[in-house]
Amino acid sequence: MEDQEMQLKVRRGNDKFTESMYVLANEPSVALYRLQEHVRRSLPELVQHKTDMQSWEEQSQGAIYSVEYACSAVRSMANSSVYFKNIDSLLRQAISMKEKISSSQGRRKRTMDPSMPREAGEKHNSGM
Repeated sequence: MEDQEMQLKVRRGNDKFTESMYVLANEPSVALYRLQEHVRRSLPELVQHKTDMQSWEEQSQGAIYSVEYACSAVRSMANSSVYFKNIDSLLRQAISMKEKISSSQGRRKRTMDPSMPREAGEKHNSGM
């Protein structure tokens, strides 16, 4: 009978000890300690990922700005064809007017000095 009582007391003590260990192992402070350890181990890697992502974001923003600027420049170049045509027309008019002025000045000098040879007068006028 004493053996059975002793076994019962040992079993109860063992059960109490197991329960106490279970409570200690799952106590909130232990859980917080485990959480702290996890954060301590994983935080440097997360920080590195964050800095990498920020760097990639900056590079992407720079590339996006460059592409948008290039698209804007191409659009403005396409719109400027009207201006280039106008400039071409004005240059042609200016050249035509210059030729008319040069030829009229050459005629005027020849009429004023008939003894002047024709080639010399043209060479003199082309220098102006």
